[in-house]
Amino acid sequence: MIKLLTTTFLILIFIVTTHCQLDESPIAVKFGVQVLIEKHLDKVRNKRIGIVTNQTGVLPNGVSIIDTLVSLDVNVTAIFGLEHGFRSNNAAGEKINDYIDDRTGIPVYSLYGWDKKPTKEMLSNVDVILFDVQDIGARFYTYISTLFYVLQSVTENGIKVIVLDRPNPISGTYIDGPMLDTNYTSFIGIAPLPVTHGLTLGELANLFVEENYIFTKEKPDLEIIKCEGWDRNYFWDDFSNTWIPTSPNIPKFETALVYPGTCLIEGTNISEGRGTDSPFLKIGAPFINSSELIDELKSEEIDGVEINPVSFIPKDIPGKSINTKFSDVKCNGVNIRVTNKKIFKSVQFGIYLLSALTKLYPDKFKFNNNRFDLLAGNSKLRYELKAGIDPALIVKNWQKDLSEFESIRKKYLLY
Repeated sequence: MIKLLTTTFLILIFIVTTHCQLDESPIAVKFGVQVLIEKHLDKVRNKRIGIVTNQTGVLPNGVSIIDTLVSLDVNVTAIFGLEHGFRSNNAAGEKINDYIDDRTGIPVYSLYGWDKKPTKEMLSNVDVILFDVQDIGARFYTYISTLFYVLQSVTENGIKVIVLDRPNPISGTYIDGPMLDTNYTSFIGIAPLPVTHGLTLGELANLFVEENYIFTKEKPDLEIIKCEGWDRNYFWDDFSNTWIPTSPNIPKFETALVYPGTCLIEGTNISEGRGTDSPFLKIGAPFINSSELIDELKSEEIDGVEINPVSFIPKDIPGKSINTKFSDVKCNGVNIRVTNKKIFKSVQFGIYLLSALTKLYPDKFKFNNNRFDLLAGNSKLRYELKAGIDPALIVKNWQKDLSEFESIRKKYLLY
């Protein structure tokens, strides 16, 4: 009886705290994890629970899903970490090993080390997997790929998976960029999607399963716990004032707005701003003349963005940026500030930026062919840019593919 009263009291405290904090926001939106705690704890009671999460998997009171469920006497038996680690203290691409979480004593299995997919051994003490991760809406953000492999693994091992849905922070309507050519499938392009897909992870899970992008003979036992109060037209700052960095180089919401376009710079010899306080919002190289680059970009009349000159010196930063481009070398370039998030199209901006760099610095600007093609999802984009094709025409050329994708996508919209 005492244990039952304690659990009930904790849930009441959680609900009161949640509602108080949500009242401070312009719009009240509950994420899937909140709905689970408030309405569906029965789904995890008396079961061995594995949780795929990271530092974004928290409740409005700032407490992680792990600590919350443990405090409610839910039997959490395994934690699965993604790229950047469970506590997000690893740089992009840095391999992560398995370990025991100091705070809870629960084993943490890395899905960004030798194994990208949960193995049978990792799942030997698990009945249900919860997936609670904040994505940012771009195809090459690897949390999508982890979801893909989790869906494969639970199907093969007969385990239920519950996706605790979270909003797409750059809205559920922005769809843009070239489609992935499946010949370029990789961990930064796991399925035939455009660069921005306008879906939540719950919707992506349904898409992966129902279109059988996960290549399984049977469908997984999949359940989505939806957000409450979220509208597809909302951006992150429409309903929340707190941004938890989704990874070390996405420190703020504005970074997420720009990232789908400027991440393409990673596939070139230009700095994408890693090693600075504003990755993906600062772009530069020692050979760039800021004024002429700005003049070239302004000639295209790109909407919703302000571009200003900037100089910066990238540095290697443990846990954020290693092997940084132009480390300790002064770079000149542009600083990007979104002035109207509703009309700014990050992917198209990225194409205009790459086109300008190709045009202005033909002897110094270089593509890292393999890396760029994997980010773009094809080799066509690189060839178009090198050939000097008008960026407006490049954008026009992928519209037919986007229309076909939208006809598939609409079947899986939950909001």
